[in-house]
Amino acid sequence: MSPAIEIGWNVLLAAAEIGLFLRLRATGATTGRAATRLALPLLVALALSLPVAQEGFAVMRLWAWGVFAHGPFLFLALAVLAKGRARVAFASAAAVVLAVATDAFLIEPKRLEVEHIRLTSAKLKSPIRIAILADIQTDDVGAHERRAVRAAMQEKPDLVLLCGDYIEEEDDARRRTQHESLRRIFLEESLAAPLGVFAVEGDNDWGDWLDIFTGLPVRTSKVTFDAQAGAVSLIGLSLRDSRRTNLVVAPVSSFLIVFGHAPDFALSNPPADLLVAGHTHGGQVQIPIFGPPITLSLVPRDWAAGGAHDLGGGRTLVVSRGIGMERGSAPRLRFWCPPHVVIIDVVPASDQRGATSK
Repeated sequence: MSPAIEIGWNVLLAAAEIGLFLRLRATGATTGRAATRLALPLLVALALSLPVAQEGFAVMRLWAWGVFAHGPFLFLALAVLAKGRARVAFASAAAVVLAVATDAFLIEPKRLEVEHIRLTSAKLKSPIRIAILADIQTDDVGAHERRAVRAAMQEKPDLVLLCGDYIEEEDDARRRTQHESLRRIFLEESLAAPLGVFAVEGDNDWGDWLDIFTGLPVRTSKVTFDAQAGAVSLIGLSLRDSRRTNLVVAPVSSFLIVFGHAPDFALSNPPADLLVAGHTHGGQVQIPIFGPPITLSLVPRDWAAGGAHDLGGGRTLVVSRGIGMERGSAPRLRFWCPPHVVIIDVVPASDQRGATSK
């Protein structure tokens, strides 16, 4: 969606809203009539967003403008026109929407968390700490991305897994600049681990994503690969294989980790002890109790929401909510779904403290 369409949509809608408000105020319309008239331009604009934007994320962006910018204006206009308790109710509604918008667009996208998950396994004789960095997904590398990498490295992981979607930028020159900025952060924050650092491809990565890791102690691959990381066997999935729901994985006697970008491969019930993925961003927007309305994944909504999930048979799926957000035409927000770095501690089953997740 071009900036001209986005600006034009908002300007025309704002002009219609302001014109109606002034007319309703001059004529002394009742609150009910004013609410109906003022809501009409917004409802029409939202209905027209699909043919105007012509792309899913762009439609969501226009809807976000409608809800979080034009919505408060609607409530404030009604507060001016109303009287008594209705005035207070409309003003309160505007304040709530503005508060949610402030959190979703300005606060929560940068409110990085470090989630610790603890598991046990009879296949290990010594503990192992794994750091998960998923969906850095930015077009403006800066302090937030540095904090995420630093937070992971401060945990002193034995193994680091990067689950794809590093830079989302279509322009070649700008993408190369962002690649170099992210590479510099990895260098300066000493991205390394005793058992290795492994990176796979995401669906927003262009063909040159491998350049990010030039000169770094990171094993990268665009195809599915096997590796040995100390006592741990590792399978890194190609983007295509991470989406397969009929993935075939040969069982091994050692502790096995299978990781990829999308979590859909978990539906094939691979005989792995630990399955790791990103991609969903936890939905980016979660509704309390319900969870994420949109996940762009085939897995159950509670899996896609993020965290650790017991799949039975000694298998655990960990889905990261990611560090970044959808870029391009998508609305850049998070709500009830802060970004996070995931730290997984797997300890021998003889450890009497048991398996916990927090």
